[in-house]
Amino acid sequence: MVDCFLSDQNDRLYSPKKIFNLKYNKMKTVVIGDIHGGLKALEQVIEKANLPSDSKYIFVGDYVDGWSQSAEVVSFLLKFSQEHKCVFIRGNHDDLLYRYLSTGESNPMWLSQGGNSSIESYSNVSRSELEIHIQFFQNLVNYHIDQENRLFVHAGFTNQQGPQNEYYKNLVYWDRTLWEMVCAMNTSLSKESDNYPKRLKLFKEIYIGHTPVTRVGFEKPANYANVWNVDTGAAFKGKLSMLDVDTKELWQSNPVYTLYPEEKGRN
Repeated sequence: MVDCFLSDQNDRLYSPKKIFNLKYNKMKTVVIGDIHGGLKALEQVIEKANLPSDSKYIFVGDYVDGWSQSAEVVSFLLKFSQEHKCVFIRGNHDDLLYRYLSTGESNPMWLSQGGNSSIESYSNVSRSELEIHIQFFQNLVNYHIDQENRLFVHAGFTNQQGPQNEYYKNLVYWDRTLWEMVCAMNTSLSKESDNYPKRLKLFKEIYIGHTPVTRVGFEKPANYANVWNVDTGAAFKGKLSMLDVDTKELWQSNPVYTLYPEEKGRN
C-alpha cells in the first residue's frame, strides 16, 4: 500500500503524486468503505485526507447498522453531498433499514446484526427529516461505473455480462462469491488466460465492501486480481478506510470501537 507523501509548500517541493496531479489537473477520486453508523470515524478520515474541493467521493454502502449514529451519518452525507461530488451506492444494511423506515418490515436476524442500533438512532428523528432520509435510501445506486471502466459495487455480481444483467437485482449488495473467488484464485493466473474469470475481465478494476478484510487477516484494503475490498471492519474492531483509486494513497480512522468506548458495535 502506498504511503502518504508530504510536500514543503514554502520551498515549492511536491511529491511525485502532487506533481502528477498538478501537471494533468486530475480530479482525485476516492472510495470509502462501510461506515456502519460510525460518524466519528467518517469525520476523522475526511479531516485526515483534507482533499481538494473538486474531489469525487464514492461510498460503497452500509452507512448504517452498527454504531449509534446511523441517522447522524445519513444527515452528514446529505449535507456533505451539497458541497462535494458524491456517489452513494446501496448496501444490504441500507436496504434493510429502508424497508423498516418505509414499511415497518424487519426480521430478527437484521435486528441482531445492527438493526436495533439504527432503530434507536432514528427514534428521535422528526417526521420531516425522516422523509428526507427515506428519499436518500431510495436514491442510492446499485453500482457505479466510472469513465475509466472501474466498477464500484457494495458486494459483487455473478452474471458474466456484468451487474446490469443480474436476474436478481439485489445480488449486487448481497453477493459474496466474487470476493470469495478472487481470494481463492491462483495469483499467477494471467488475465489473458481462458481460465481467468470472465466477469473480472469486464472491468479495469472492481471496488467492493460488504465482507470485512479483517476476516482474512488484513487491516488495510485488500487487493486480489483486479478487485479491491475497502471494508476494513469498521463495524467491528477495524478502521474506516478511504482509498485514492488512482494512486492507492490510503487514509484510515482510528479503530472505530475506540471512538465509541461505551458501545459494542456489531461485535
